[in-house]
Order: sequence, then C-alpha cells, then structure tokens
Amino acid sequence: MSDSQTPAIGRYGLWNAGLQDPDPAHAAELAETAAELEELGYGALWIGGSSGVEHAAPLIAATSSISVATGILNIWQYGPEDTAARQAALEAAHPGRFLLGLGVSHARFIEQYQRPYTAMTHYLDALDAAGSPAGNRVLAALGPKMLELSRDRSAGAHPYLVTVEHTAQARATLGEGPLLAPEFTVVLERDPDRARETAREMLSFYLQLSNYTDNWLRLGFGEDDLAGGGSDRLVDALFGWGDEERVRQRIDAYLDAGADHVAVQVLPSGEDRSGLPREEWRRLAAVLELTGP
Repeated sequence: MSDSQTPAIGRYGLWNAGLQDPDPAHAAELAETAAELEELGYGALWIGGSSGVEHAAPLIAATSSISVATGILNIWQYGPEDTAARQAALEAAHPGRFLLGLGVSHARFIEQYQRPYTAMTHYLDALDAAGSPAGNRVLAALGPKMLELSRDRSAGAHPYLVTVEHTAQARATLGEGPLLAPEFTVVLERDPDRARETAREMLSFYLQLSNYTDNWLRLGFGEDDLAGGGSDRLVDALFGWGDEERVRQRIDAYLDAGADHVAVQVLPSGEDRSGLPREEWRRLAAVLELTGP
C-alpha cells in the first residue's frame, strides 16, 4: 500500500547507530559526515538504535537530497500521534526526504511487550488516523505475518540481520511492488579469523533475542549454528567480509535476490571500532561506483 510517494533511496544506503549521537558537541561532525555521504552518492542514511523522527531532522537539514530513515523507531518508545506530528513537520520543511522505519523491538527490553503483531497493527491504525501516509513508512519485518503487514499497510519492509535466502522469500511474500530494503553488515577485512571475530562481537548481542534466532531457525540453521557465538556458517551467511570487491559481490547478491535497496552497516575491523567509520564508507563508495547526488 502506498498513498503517498515513497522517498527515493537508491540502491545503496548506510545503516549506523552513531548517526543519532545526542551529544551537542558532536552535532557539527554529524552534519559534516551526512554532507560527505550525500556527496559520495549514497541514497539513504538509516539511523540505527531505536531512533526517532527528531534524530533525522538535523541530518536532513545538513544535506540537500539524500533520504534519511529511522532504522528503526521503537513503537513502544514513541507515541503514534507525536510521531505523526513530527513526521508531518519534517515533511513540510523538507518534502520527500524522510522515511519512517517502524519496529516492535524485543520482549527483554520492553516491560509492556505483548502481542507484537497486534501492537503494530494498532500503531499503524493510529498513524493513519493522524494523517501519516502509509507510503512514507516501512516495517522492520522478519516473519511472514509482519512481511504481509508491511505489504498491506506500508511502503514495504526493512529486515535486519537476514540472509540472501530471506530476501528472496521476503520478495515472494511482498510481491513486485513494495519496497524491500534489508540491512546487511559488512567487515572490510581480508583475514577470515579477524573478520569473523569482529562479526561475532556484534552477533553475540542478537543471539540473545528470540525474534532473530527464531528467524534463523526458520531459514534452516540449527541450534548448533547458534551456539558458541555462532557457527562460521551462520556468520558467513549474515555478514559480508573480505576485500572491497568481495564485499560488493555479497551486497549485490541481495539485490539479485529481490531487494530494491541495501542498507549497509560497516563494522570497522581492528582495535579502534568507535565513532563513525568514515574511511570505510569512502572505500565502500568507491567499489560500489557511486556517482554522487
């Protein structure tokens, strides 16, 4: 469903939780970073870490054309009426630049968590009633029911930590029209041990969350793949690693499987893994042959 034009996000975007840094001392760096990423030619910036509309506003203000999306807004944390009002104000100031990514989060983090599908349905009802257009939102969908809801009540789906096979299945569920924009995490590291170590540092958190582990089991992985920090098989399916050309091939495999856009999360390899990986983003832009805005 789309009753409004969905923001253009291109084929390649970047997903990063650091894009919502609340420290005013970092505001100038974030603005400078967003402007550079637009200049490099990325189509969208996905703000990770339970981001809200207010986190997108300064990035949009610092740029002229790149789209900015929440990846994702936690529906238990942000009320639908306030979200719709903030979205409308941002759309009025910068038309066609913002995409609202919504998700149900996880039971271990939300005291009132129950019946997530029903909760999302009610949230969408409230957004509709407040005038928030279905064409300007996507859902963080993993399972079949949420994918169907993405198809029927939004512009499409933004699955996180999924395989190429999941993307093909999601496309089959969504059909040809809706947007499919999976997140995909990469490590620009040739050494297999170092690359997998970096991936497992991130994966260890998600191995504790049943929404993800249930999805991987549905995809054919076994309990043994989920043990010990994740098997090489699981790590290699969920993460792309290697030199730039190999990483590009892994990213493009999602497009070949039916994705319209890939939201790439870059994990820096090595001792310093803090901050915004701007050098890696530049290297990635070069191999993706981005052409700028």
